[in-house]
Parts: sequence; structure tokens; C-alpha cells
Amino acid sequence: MPMALPRFVLRLVAGLWLVAALSTNAGAVDKLPMPYTLTKPAGDGPFPAVVILHDCSGLGMRSSGSPARWAGQLMQDGYVTIWPDSFTLRGHPKGVCTDGSPPIVRFTERAADAYAALKYLQSLPYVDPKRIAVMGGSHGGSSTLATIVDLPANRTETPGFAVAIALYPGCGRRIGPWSVVRGKAPGSPITGYTGVFKPLAPLLILTGELDDWTPAEPCRRMTERAKAAGYPVDIKIYPGAHHSFDSSSPVRFRAERRNFNVAGGLGATTGGNAQAWEDAVIQVREFLARHLPARPR
Repeated sequence: MPMALPRFVLRLVAGLWLVAALSTNAGAVDKLPMPYTLTKPAGDGPFPAVVILHDCSGLGMRSSGSPARWAGQLMQDGYVTIWPDSFTLRGHPKGVCTDGSPPIVRFTERAADAYAALKYLQSLPYVDPKRIAVMGGSHGGSSTLATIVDLPANRTETPGFAVAIALYPGCGRRIGPWSVVRGKAPGSPITGYTGVFKPLAPLLILTGELDDWTPAEPCRRMTERAKAAGYPVDIKIYPGAHHSFDSSSPVRFRAERRNFNVAGGLGATTGGNAQAWEDAVIQVREFLARHLPARPR
């Protein structure tokens, strides 16, 4: 069920209409059980593709616009993109940044959404089924980690995700064999780290030094342990950058945001950082070109 795009999202991708188009893909083998947006470059392909997992704001009228912003960059580089809507059919059309009502949308559920999108993309004649990545920011970044971690639910008989990119994910929790030691109350400090994060494919993490919503330090520790164990995980931490550094919005403190990493469980600072965004585009472009180039070598 292709998703109708809000006007502000259409404005974000309007400059690419001459070289890309939204597609309903009526003849695809498999259908997604959720709304989605799919974009493709001009031409017949086969193209590499990226599954983009949205952040806690979802893909409705309150969306941060991050999926559209990244899709614009990726289409210019020759990638198909698909953005599954994980929230609307689960009762959260306005996102979950402040909405704590049930049902809670878990990262493992969104991992299942990512694999459904992967299967769907692999059925499209203009997508190379072996060259598909997954990426996301914030809630989508945490969901990306849940998607790429080596667990039975994520192992596929057909080609899986070739690479993963997690933007400012939450690493201060259990993700497969990786975990942190901390109290149960919001704001409880992390007192230790256990296990090793084991990805099924190369992983790149990009996060901000000043992120007070999904702090960078647990991700740095997680990456350090994974690399020491021989897993292909890399991280870049941007000095002076906050949560949502890839946003075009100004930095501001949002008192209503649910945040387990602060006392009381509420309040987070979000906003864009032009230098971090510019470099993130370069890092993502080079990472994808290295592992699944738009034009095979």
C-alpha cells in the first residue's frame, strides 16, 4: 500500500522528479503489510537499494523529514529507497516521541518490518537483490541495530542486508549478546558493559558528542568491543553535535520528549548541525560505495 506523501515531504524531493519517480509497483511479487514510500532513480537498473527506517516522529504530518532528506541524497547517487511506515497501523500515526500509550512499537518489530521491505525490494526487477542496505536514525537507528544483530530471527536463506548504517542509535540497552548494566529508573547511570555486539554485515554508526537522548559513549564502547572481536563495526562521533544532527531544524530543548537517559524520563535536545550533516553525507556515500556501489565494479 503505497503511502501518500505529506506536502512538506514532496517539497523535499521535488528537485529530483526529473530523475526519479514514486512507484506503486503493482506487479511486484510481494506486498508490504504496511504503508510505504518507494523512490527510484531514472532507468531500468538493476540498482542497489536502501531500506530507510524512520525516527520516532514517524512518516505522518509530524515527521522530522529525515527519511526524505536521505532519500534525496541516495537517489542522486543511484539508489532505490523504501521507507516502511512502522507506526500508523500500530496506532501511532503521530509518532512515538511523546506518545507512551500502548501498543509500544518495539525495535524487534521494526526489524521484522525491515526484513519485509528487504523481501519486497528483492522482488522488484530493477533492484539488485544482493545489494540492499538498511539505515535509520534515532528510533530507526536503534531498529537498525536490532535488524543487523546476529540473531536467529535475522538470518535469512536468501541474501540479507549487505550493510547497515545507524544514525544516533540507542546503544545503552540489550541488543543480542550486547548489554549494559544500569538501574531501572530513568537517568540511572551505566555502571558496566557486557557481551559483544555481533552484526551480520558491516555497520557504520554516526552520532553526536552532545547527544543527551541516545548518548554516544555506549555506542563507542559497543563499537570498541565489536572491533576487538573482529566484527566490521565503525563509528564516527561528531564534536558539538546533538541528537538529530542531520535535521534542518535549529537546536532546541524539547521538554516533552520521552527520554530514559535523564532523571524523570522527560526532555531531550535535538537539532541539526550543518557540518555534521555535510560530513555524514560523505561518510554514508563512501561507506555504501565501498560495500555496494551503485555501479558494480
